[in-house]
Parts: sequence; structure tokens; C-alpha cells
Amino acid sequence: MGFLAKLREGLAKTKNAIFGKIDALLKHFVKVDEDLLEELEELLITADVGVNTTEEILDRLRDEIKEGRLKEPDQIKEALKVIVTDLIGEGDTLHLDTAPSVILVIGVNGAGKTTSIGKISKRLKKAGKKVVVAAADTFRAAAIDQLAVWCDRAGVDLVHQNEGSDPAAVVFDAIQYTKKKQADVLIIDTAGRLHNKKNLMDELAKINRVISRELPDAMRENLLVLDATTGQNAIMQAKEFSHAAEITGLVLNKLDGTAKGGIVLSIRRELGLPVKFVGVGEKIDDMQEFDAEEFVTALFE
Repeated sequence: MGFLAKLREGLAKTKNAIFGKIDALLKHFVKVDEDLLEELEELLITADVGVNTTEEILDRLRDEIKEGRLKEPDQIKEALKVIVTDLIGEGDTLHLDTAPSVILVIGVNGAGKTTSIGKISKRLKKAGKKVVVAAADTFRAAAIDQLAVWCDRAGVDLVHQNEGSDPAAVVFDAIQYTKKKQADVLIIDTAGRLHNKKNLMDELAKINRVISRELPDAMRENLLVLDATTGQNAIMQAKEFSHAAEITGLVLNKLDGTAKGGIVLSIRRELGLPVKFVGVGEKIDDMQEFDAEEFVTALFE
């Protein structure tokens, strides 16, 4: 099964929640009016498109109505497709032009950080990159063991210390190992203790100092992993983590497990951050770079 097919399958719940109901909604109206727009607003908010993003969509639809471009209910869906495509914008790939480059992976426990690291590692290895992973989430029980399993599946090296070790020390060791092995990419797992924000900030700051000192010229990606099933709560997490790290992109997991795939639109508008990867399954190949065109196609067609 190709990824577009997986994406269609993964977004089926969202598609049914929004666009299946929109199809039914449009059949009940003979003209485009405020009553139609009010019901459309409710559908979009239910799918976690978000209040602000939904308002922007409706404002654009109203502009088209005023300008005479939108007269019939059956024109709504095509207008929505254009607006959604514009809101999501272009995708953005990883920028890993130096050898080595660094990917710092952050996010709350349970969002899928470990599996994301395994999947991204596998993709990079298939692309011919030599990858090293640093197990700097040293506080969560079994985190190192879980990461080891995924690194083994991906066929990449793991650098770790004992549970409870200083995360920055693990990163230092991993950087030296990366240099020794002349690896292309160092991926760093981090702890996701958002409830203890000061510790998280201090820890990430210390890790960043080590990276800046030991790899001053390395290109950096700070990826925030979010669980799509948490809806608007994912946006709150992103805002909190943005205080602790300069996030360059998002990994959105579990799109296949939610009817709230509209969160992609909300994230893009509220945070201005690109979604770089989406996960639509548990297997190691069930993650791909985010393609806005494919995403919209999977939602609308």
C-alpha cells in the first residue's frame, strides 16, 4: 500500500467527520446563506479545526459570496479545498546539509517520541545516511530499552548510559561517537516532563549548550512530536514547548486514530510551524514527510 493510500485510510475518520457530513449538509440547502455557514462552522470545530481557524475559513467563504463567486451549495466543497490548501501552505523537509547534522526530538511522554525516532531513523538510513541515536531521556523507566528496540529495527547505532544519568552527558558521549563513526545525523531523544517545566527548560538548555560547543557548525532541527488524538491540547503543548526550545517543525502522530485531523490546519495557523512528518500506523514504515497536496487530496477525494 502506497503512502497516499495509507493517508487516505488514516484520515478516513476525519474525512467522514467533516466532509461526509458536509456532503449531507449541502443536500439540505438550496442556497448559500448564514444558516448553512453556521452549520458548517459547527462541523469544522467538532473536527478540531479550531475556533480561530474556522472563523478564518468562514470569513473567506463570506468574501467569495459577496464577490459573487460562490452562489450554489455544491460550490462550497471546492471553495473549501482551495482555502484549506492555502491555510496549510507548502510542506518543509528536514534541513540536514552538514555532516553531522542534529535532530533534537521533544514532546510529552506518550505522544510517540520513541516510535518517531525509530521511523525517522529508518527513513534516513534508507536514504543512505549513517545515523546515531542518543538516549537522553534517562528519567523514564524503560525509555532506553524501548529506544533500543526501535534502533535495532531501524538498523542504527544507539548511545546510552544508565537510567538516571545526566542527559547532557549522554549527548556529549553521543557527539564524540558520531564524530568517531563519521555519521551523518545524530538524533537525540529527550525527556517529556512538561508538568515540570523549569526542569525541562534547564535540561534542554544544558543539552543545547553541549551541542553548540561540540558541533558549532552543525545544522539543527528541533522536532516536536504531537499526538493528533489529543486535538487542541496538542496546540497547548506546542506553545509550552516553544518556550523551552526553538521548534523547527512538527511530527504529528496517530492521525489514523482520530476524527480530529483538522488539527493540522489549526496548528499551522496558530503556531506558524510546518508539519514535517505524519504517522498513520504503528509499523516502522508508517511515517512519511508531510505533503500538503496529498493531505488535502486524502481529505477531499
